[in-house]
Amino acid sequence: MMESHPEIAPLLEAMLAASGLPPLNPAAAAQFEAYFAILQRWNQKINLTAIRDQEEILRRHFVESIAAAHSLPAGIATLLDFGSGAGFPGLPIAICCPRIAVVLAESQARKAAFLREAVRTVGIPAEVYGGRAESIGRTFDCVILRAVDRMGLAVTAAASLVAPAGWLALLTTQPMAEGLSAMAGSGFSWTQPAQLPSADARVLIMAQKRA
Repeated sequence: MMESHPEIAPLLEAMLAASGLPPLNPAAAAQFEAYFAILQRWNQKINLTAIRDQEEILRRHFVESIAAAHSLPAGIATLLDFGSGAGFPGLPIAICCPRIAVVLAESQARKAAFLREAVRTVGIPAEVYGGRAESIGRTFDCVILRAVDRMGLAVTAAASLVAPAGWLALLTTQPMAEGLSAMAGSGFSWTQPAQLPSADARVLIMAQKRA
């Protein structure tokens, strides 16, 4: 039985509505409650997120990740969350888009252990890769990054894991967007940045790899 915080779903739904995002179905709402519960429990033992306030966790991590899930182009069958950390945005994408085969890549052993437990507890079929994402040895329809250490170098590595005609997606700030997009190299065609529901001028920038 999934542990849950029953007060979380109504609060998350209100935030999604305020951001112009569609409501969750009941199954997804229950999964997000369970995800929040295990995140809170493990965050007392290891530093998964520096944010401790309940509403801020929902706003900055959950809502932003759900917004990214709704912004993904159609036709994506496989997705790599490069440096998944506490599971954002890959785990919410797996909840919101169950037809996408999601891989959560995390090289830190304790965070990878958390991800495996979260996937099991929440009940989603996502794969956890407990190593450096650049050594995974396969390509994906979409590779997504958010708040990764040495982000510029990570973008360069992530670009090589995008399949031909696939997508690279970066959750970042508007001032950093241009520099990060340059790190991907010349083989990508970038779309206009999409504003994320945040007070921090955060955007989602996406590029399609030339076939």
